[in-house]
Amino acid sequence: MPVTSTISQSNKRLKQAVHRSKLGSIDGVLERLFTFVFKGLVYPQIWEDPEVDMQALQLKEHSKMVAIASGGCNVLSYLTTNLQEITAVDLNHAHVALVRLKLTALQEFPNYATFYRFFGDADASANIQAYEKYLKPAIDAETMAYWEGRGVTTRGRKRITLFARDLYRHGVLGNFIGLGHFLARTYGVDLTRIARTRDLNEQRSYFNEELAPLFDKRLIRWAFSRKISLYGLGIPPAQYESLAAEGGGHMAGVLKQRLQKLACDFSLDENYFAWQAFTRGYAPLNVSSRSSLPRNLPPYLQAEHFPDLSKRSSRVRVVNRSFTEHLDNQDANSLDAYVLLDAQDWMTDRQLQDLWAGISRCARKGARVIFRTAGVSNILPGRVNNEILGQWTYDEAESKRLGKLDRSSIYGGFHLYIYN
Repeated sequence: MPVTSTISQSNKRLKQAVHRSKLGSIDGVLERLFTFVFKGLVYPQIWEDPEVDMQALQLKEHSKMVAIASGGCNVLSYLTTNLQEITAVDLNHAHVALVRLKLTALQEFPNYATFYRFFGDADASANIQAYEKYLKPAIDAETMAYWEGRGVTTRGRKRITLFARDLYRHGVLGNFIGLGHFLARTYGVDLTRIARTRDLNEQRSYFNEELAPLFDKRLIRWAFSRKISLYGLGIPPAQYESLAAEGGGHMAGVLKQRLQKLACDFSLDENYFAWQAFTRGYAPLNVSSRSSLPRNLPPYLQAEHFPDLSKRSSRVRVVNRSFTEHLDNQDANSLDAYVLLDAQDWMTDRQLQDLWAGISRCARKGARVIFRTAGVSNILPGRVNNEILGQWTYDEAESKRLGKLDRSSIYGGFHLYIYN
């Protein structure tokens, strides 16, 4: 299929997933603006904790799973468990191209140092040389067309040059984090200063003294009262409403709570999500003793896993389609694990019904589904009929336990279902 046709199909699927309101309405305009923003690279790094996921999924060597790809950090990290097969699905063709690039790098790069420089630092001209030598001859035509292409956000340069200009400062999420740093600086707050704290007590003092007061500023409260303000986190209008409801309609208060967990609940020694948020990159491995611990990187970027991931990378298939579309073409009783990220927050009741019908048809006994929600509550009861949802057990206690362990701290709820 021609590359332009593939992108057109991708955009059509995205519109079907997000558009609920008529174009003439305010919500309709906001939904279409969101799909426009979401057509490009959104997540250079995924913001769900794969270590929590792997605890919940209990993956085995025979496990077959389907996961939403996003930036691919989760999918590649799941490979550290030596499971049998992963299909990564995504409506966003930029995410598909990023995951395929990572898989090709695992297969073609000569060593871990090259791999880490490319996807860990993602900020060296030598990465472009590595792309030309190792990746360009091996990637498929669609992936090459994306990374060789140029766009408005890259200022006319090839997209592959993002890896020579700090990938993590780009994409919709990277720009959102950059805007957060800019707003903080206008009030005299340096977000990177948290990296110089020495323990949890100092992290908490930094939050209470410098970060918390920002959310009482009139400009910041006004900005986050607009649905468009969270597009940078990949949150469409429908999901914004769910999240705002948790804070009694005040989004600034909700974000303050989430940022407090990110800054205060986990030591920076083990929270690479906090490093990305506050310093806009991973902790430099050769600078600080507190940044050299293995949990300061996603599992797929840790040196110890590189040899195994290089051998197992062929077990991952990446497809540009919706989760439900993919399940429609799978055999019954064939899958052990499903990772939905927060996609269900976007969905109508009809879409949820179709999704869970497909999940249930394809599930093996004991299969596990995990997902996250912007709000705290489980969104499925009352929306998916009991004939389907009754085939599953919701492990509420384990969901709450694992939600507290999620270092990314963005979501209100983590949810685990087990097939009966």
